[in-house]
Amino acid sequence: MTDGTTSVPTYVYVTYIRASAEQVWQALTDADLTARYWGHANISDWQPGSAWEHRRVDGSGAVDVVGEVIKAEPPACLVITFEDTPDAEAPREPSVVTFLVEPHQDIVRLTVTHENLPNQEMLHGISRGWPAVLANLKSLLETGDVLPQAPWEMSPGHA
Repeated sequence: MTDGTTSVPTYVYVTYIRASAEQVWQALTDADLTARYWGHANISDWQPGSAWEHRRVDGSGAVDVVGEVIKAEPPACLVITFEDTPDAEAPREPSVVTFLVEPHQDIVRLTVTHENLPNQEMLHGISRGWPAVLANLKSLLETGDVLPQAPWEMSPGHA
């Protein structure tokens, strides 16, 4: 998606989860929980200005994404930078991810906005990635378990 005034793509995904805002916040910020539904532990103290890293839990310890916490207002809003090429020779401005957690009675609307994407290739990748990760998060919070297969391992659907 683009807003028509800029060539920088933005991606927005909205899902509804039967959980409290506090449960969703914990699922976004607890390294053990992110490891369960994402296959990566998101590690930080989640304070504005702090670093965060997206570390694989496959035994390699590799860090695939790094960034900085821009804003943390538990349990409502988390804003982070998202740098998926931290070791690149030509560094680029990181993209920005905003998690907006809005409670309504027994459910939460979780809106993930990923902005300042550097190119269409990254837009394509996250357009497959965010729905898979958030489906796994939703399943974990609603049933106590993740999906039986990693949804990001599915082959792309028909366009």
